Formats: sequence, structure tokens, C-alpha cells
Amino acid sequence: MTINSSRIKAPTVADVARQAKVSKAQAARALGGYGSVSEDVLTRVMAAAQSLAYRPNELARSMNTGRSNTLGVIVGDIENPHFGLALRGISDVARQAGYHVLLSNSDETLRVEQDAVRVMLEKQVDGVIIAPCSSRVEDNLHLQQIVADGRVLKLFDRAIPDLGVETIGIDFTPSSREATLALLDAGHRRISYITSMPLEGIYNATKGLGVTPVAQRVAGMEQAFAQKNVPFDPLMIKGNASSEAAISAIIDTLFNSQPSPTALIASDSLIAMSVLRELGHRGLRVPVDLSFVMFDNFPWTEIVSPPLSVIAQPVYEMGREAARRIICELRQEEAGPMPNFSAQFIQRLSIGRI
Repeated sequence: MTINSSRIKAPTVADVARQAKVSKAQAARALGGYGSVSEDVLTRVMAAAQSLAYRPNELARSMNTGRSNTLGVIVGDIENPHFGLALRGISDVARQAGYHVLLSNSDETLRVEQDAVRVMLEKQVDGVIIAPCSSRVEDNLHLQQIVADGRVLKLFDRAIPDLGVETIGIDFTPSSREATLALLDAGHRRISYITSMPLEGIYNATKGLGVTPVAQRVAGMEQAFAQKNVPFDPLMIKGNASSEAAISAIIDTLFNSQPSPTALIASDSLIAMSVLRELGHRGLRVPVDLSFVMFDNFPWTEIVSPPLSVIAQPVYEMGREAARRIICELRQEEAGPMPNFSAQFIQRLSIGRI
């Protein structure tokens, strides 16, 4: 048996023009959405395109219009449900507005982020939403390049001072202070915060953590300790929790020290799950042996035993707003004032008294 391997040729603009009985230039303008065509020509071209099952050449159209109807999104860790929920919000709004989303993962590494931005620009995305690895302006020349290339840039979660770019984020200081006060009121004094953020040596408040959610969270903790006139121990701030092995080492360090912590705060759900697993391996029970609080509120936090105290964030809504604002700017429409997003401390049964 002979198999005909020839492929059916996809219809072209010339085919559409021929069927619509218009010039190729008129068909291209109608299909590409640029220039001016009469209502009659537009109707005939669209009917011919539908009849022929014509699919536009997106690259050619972007070259003609300067727009690709594509948004680039760069996040630190795609596996983190926090970013997954934000991406869902971004994608929902983008799809409704006729935009595609191109996603990249930076692994919270500056070099990888720079490469991702380069690829986004080569792909001619109209704009980029990014959760930047670093809040230092000197680390972000690649983000300045996005704006210099005439693309729209929005920051998600993390601000960069003096960059002049809008940030869709939350100030975590009040919610972190409230959660820490709840632990202090329950008698805890040795409270450790565990984050994946790189931290060299011992946390130093004067050196700071940049303009980051982590900086706000630690600031909230320090404010709570100061409010209760309790000494704050910088050794309780643990960074670099970027893998299972790293988290295991952090737990070893914390519980081999004397006195060991009586409460832990995890900076996200991935770290929370790893920490809870490590505590289980050591036979430590929440809240009998140790109190526990985590950032992010996902359904599983309510159905585990005990239900976990959390700091909830409107992540999906923030993702929607990031997409809405970038699309408004692309369309030269007024986006209106930034919503006042806030985090909420929800106390459940994972905080025990000592």
C-alpha cells in the first residue's frame, strides 16, 4: 500500500484575497488589524478566511503591527503553588483580552532571569510581568532593557526602588506582626522564620533584605518583639531553604542549638510541607511540641491535623490585576488606582501555649 505523505498546503493571505475578490494588501490589512479597510472588504475577507480555515501568521502580523498579543511572565519557581495561582489569574484575564502567555522559570537565579528576559524580547512579547530575583537596581539592567525596547513591564510581589515600574504586591509587615504577636501571646520567645531567600551569614537588620516580602515579614516580626519588650534573636532567621536537603540542614541546626525554637514560621507552602515532613521524621508534633505558622492559604492547610495557622494572600486577584494593568497600558487605557491588596492572619489550631 502506498501512503501519500504530501501535506495539504495551508491557506495563505493570497488565497483569502482571491476568494474575497480583494487585493492581497487589503486582505492583509483586514486580517492583521492594521491600516484601514472598508466595512464591505472586512466582511468579505473575514468570511473567506473562515471558509478557508485560514490561520494567521503571528510572526508576520507582529512585524506589521509591532504587537504580538503575547505577554511574558517570569516567576521564581513554577512548582510553587503561590506562583501557580498568580499565573492562573494572569492567564484568565489575558485569554479574555485575546492575549497569549509565555511562561518562564528563573529558579530565583539572576543569570537565568536575564536569559529569560532576552528570550522574551526575541519572541517580541508586548509586555512582561516578572517576580524579580533581586530588588537592587544594579542587578536589573535587563529589566530596564524591556522598557527601553518599548515593552511594558510590571513587577509582581517584589518592588525595585528607582526603577520607575509599577508593582502589584502586598505589604506583609502588619500581618507578620499580628502572627508573631499571637505566638508571643502564647508564650513563645524562640520563633524561627525559614525562607528560601539567599542569606549570607547571620541576619543583620542594618544590612537589610532589600525591598522584598521577606524584609517586610522579618520587619513585622521585629516590631512584634519590640512591642512585647522581648529580645529578638537574628539567629532565628534562616535563609537559603531552597531544597529538601537545605531545609533538613536548617532543622538540624535549629534543634541542635540550645535553646531550640518553640515555633516556626514558613515563608511559603513548599517550605511548609518540607518542614512539616522533617518535624515528623524527628517525632515532633504540632502544636504539642512546636507551634507552626505559614504564609499562603491553600485548601490542604485546613484539612491536615491540626489545621494550620496561615497568612492568606489574594494571589489570584493580584495575578488578575497584574494582567489587567499591563493590558490597559498596552491599549493606552486608564487602569485606575491600584487596589489595596492586603494579607490576613488566620489563626487555627497549630499554635499551642507554653
